[in-house]
Amino acid sequence: MKKVWLITGCSTGFGRELAKELLTNGYQVAVTARNVADIADIVAAYPDTAISIRLDVTDAQQIVQAVKSTIDRFGRIDVLVNNAGIGYFGAIEESEEAEVRRMFEINVFGLARMTQEVLPHMRRQKSGHILNVASIGGLRSFPGVGFYNATKYAVDGLSESLAKEVAPLGIKVTVIAPSGFRTDWAGRSAKNTSIKIEDYATTAWKNMGDIRGYSGNQPGDPVKAAKAMIQVTETENPPMRLLLGVAALKGARAKLEELKKDFDTWSSVTEGADFTS
Repeated sequence: MKKVWLITGCSTGFGRELAKELLTNGYQVAVTARNVADIADIVAAYPDTAISIRLDVTDAQQIVQAVKSTIDRFGRIDVLVNNAGIGYFGAIEESEEAEVRRMFEINVFGLARMTQEVLPHMRRQKSGHILNVASIGGLRSFPGVGFYNATKYAVDGLSESLAKEVAPLGIKVTVIAPSGFRTDWAGRSAKNTSIKIEDYATTAWKNMGDIRGYSGNQPGDPVKAAKAMIQVTETENPPMRLLLGVAALKGARAKLEELKKDFDTWSSVTEGADFTS
């Protein structure tokens, strides 16, 4: 029996490509979006194995209804993909609190609410797999996207704790950490701050410009990413973190070296902070 998937944020990018790939291969999929017109074509092509659900992950009632609708239609949820998310560009000092809070509501609290709503069903089944789409920016930070980085670090940290809590219950958790992929993340899905401070021109502004400039030309292939996510859920021992893209692997390895250098250089100070026995 093919697994039942519930995916958030299917209007574009990873969510859309993943839903299409799954349905092509016979899985049952709850396809969600804030505007269901954006996913009507996907569901129409697979009326027997797909369901369209309106879902804004900042709306608690819509989350409850999305999970209920999936269970009512398919009887279970085997894989939850927390994919819905947005970006925001601005140096830390330039960033507007209202926009930052909105991003946290979607990227972190929306993901957490979805997870909390699905977990009781997975616990009863004694099985399930949760894929939380984060970013290499949840392992390694960059200028101009500091608050976005913060949301993805939060996803990574929450996921690691969750994995340890639910492992004895038969539930698996994997963080998906992509680098640059040809999704809409750097396009309409990410807003720019309206505040400009010239002192950040060579750091935050430059990186923001570079990211915007290569939107649509990133090396990552969303279809291949979708195939990788499916592969992870079909293996007996999936990774806690799955990096996607050459740049993600390179960046993660560089971060490990940076950490090791600091840890080793300051080890005597670190160890000296304990009470002496």
